Amino acid sequence: MDPLDFLEPEELLRFFHCRKTELSCMEKPLTFINQLRDHNLIPEETYKKMSRMRSKDNIKRALYDLLDWLETEKSQHIKLFWSCVFKGTIMNQYPPLKLMYNSLMDGSYKCTTQVPEKTEKDDGKRRTFSEDENDEELQTVKQKKKRRRKHLSNNEEELSGPSTRTTPSQKTKKINFSPIKKAEEIWNWPIYKTQLPVTCGNKEGMLNRERLAKGEKCIIVGREWFTPSEFERFAERGSCRNWKTSIRCKGTPLKKLLEEGHLKTTGNKGGVQKSKLLITSSFVESESDGEGGDEEEEEEDEDSSYNEEDEAEQQPGVSADSDKEVFEVTCGAENATLHVERFASGICGKSIRTETSWMTPLEFVKFASGQTETSWRKAIKWEGKPLSHLTETNILRIHSLLCSCRLCKPDHQEIENQNNDDMCCICKSIGKLVACDGCPRSFHQKCHLPHIDDATLGDDRRWMCTFCVFKTNREWMYGDALSREAVMVKDISQHEMGCQYLILYLCCADEEQTFTSNPRLYASLKNYTNVIDNPMWLEKIADKLQRRLYQTIGEFVSDVQLIFSNCALFNQENSEYLTSGNRLKDLFEEELKKVFNISE
Repeated sequence: MDPLDFLEPEELLRFFHCRKTELSCMEKPLTFINQLRDHNLIPEETYKKMSRMRSKDNIKRALYDLLDWLETEKSQHIKLFWSCVFKGTIMNQYPPLKLMYNSLMDGSYKCTTQVPEKTEKDDGKRRTFSEDENDEELQTVKQKKKRRRKHLSNNEEELSGPSTRTTPSQKTKKINFSPIKKAEEIWNWPIYKTQLPVTCGNKEGMLNRERLAKGEKCIIVGREWFTPSEFERFAERGSCRNWKTSIRCKGTPLKKLLEEGHLKTTGNKGGVQKSKLLITSSFVESESDGEGGDEEEEEEDEDSSYNEEDEAEQQPGVSADSDKEVFEVTCGAENATLHVERFASGICGKSIRTETSWMTPLEFVKFASGQTETSWRKAIKWEGKPLSHLTETNILRIHSLLCSCRLCKPDHQEIENQNNDDMCCICKSIGKLVACDGCPRSFHQKCHLPHIDDATLGDDRRWMCTFCVFKTNREWMYGDALSREAVMVKDISQHEMGCQYLILYLCCADEEQTFTSNPRLYASLKNYTNVIDNPMWLEKIADKLQRRLYQTIGEFVSDVQLIFSNCALFNQENSEYLTSGNRLKDLFEEELKKVFNISE
């Protein structure tokens, strides 16, 4: 969406009126004039006449006359005018245009477009000039000046008399404007009330605040909408897996805007509608961050508050991990992931995710070792180091015993919320999520297969995802072993659940979403369609399953295999993507055999 859409045509016209002289004085205006001609904003005869001019003064006069003509005769096209001259290539050639653009974007143009009325003092009273004044008074500028000088000289003679009482002249009321302060952040500017310019790497887009708050695709680039995670991958920053820090607004990470309340998102937990619908929203932490549960934690209370910049200087070795939100941890033979935003202490905040559930650190230690007396800081390891390393470097901040945040003092609903993931396990993004009652997974309604309808959400009964339902029923669904050929020709209508499970399984396994999204959206794959005739991706297959476009299991499997053959063809010299494709291909073949009980 064009930022100029948020300005009224009247405002743009007033701004134009005050900038005509500046525009006419630009150096080497031929490119500027050509741009106007390309958008049919200049008569062809006028264009040819100006193109033949050699005198700079003549060009300035002609350009001003043209702009004046645009204002009076073509005012309905004022938005088109500003849109065409605010193109990047044009602004790069004419710095004044860049300044004008910034003035419109930050709102400071209002200081210069509100012109006070023309007034003249007559016998101590203010008189306003209007278009209906005496024609004689408006004949020439010289006559006006002459009368004014005469009027002032008469007043001086009267005031200079010895018997005349002097009275202070009436001061003209000062007109005050309230321009936006230069230091004020752009997310507070009125023009960005509904959307913000954002960047990720070298990619630019506009973030729609309302869509972000609803958990929908909220960043638009051209005509394509992205979720924050998709935009991160589009900018080839998907390896960061932390869009809150990789996506920025004028250099400021979105994480800061979310923490300060400038943006709202349905990410990371929040309110719930029924037990099935999980609407995630940012955790609200207590101002006093400290520690949480046992006596060992109380000793560290004083060290819990810290200055991030000072800490970064004191701990240069951990700077690379300070922005991470997820850490892979172990306890004995058990593997899990620790999520920083869920962590409060050893007993508060279910911050550790295993394959089957969410746990507090103490619960994880008990689950892995069966012991309750062991210190969770020492028992849980990260890269071979005890978890105390993360608390000592303040990457993990232990909340105080008096903390009243929803992690430390959760209500019944919050306790239920902590049992499920904060992001969709399919698309790896946040939003309005449906929580499975049988496992820790959460889904967007349309990411799950089959799609979850509103009627299901309103049902008070327990809801189980396809993973759980298939796991429960797979033993009796495919009891007899079959050959691959026999499976491929089977009618898919009798085996929809198995195919749905396979696609959901692949989407979950595709952590970087490399094969989930349309490959033509990636900037690094500009020549993709020149090499690949028939692009295929997991989201497209999921959509075809939902719409029941496949007739046999073989058609479904062929589309999945097409993803991997395309990957091998396009990435012959890219070992990283080739390895990722082969890994996912092996997972698919292995799971396909299990699902349909295929015998070799």
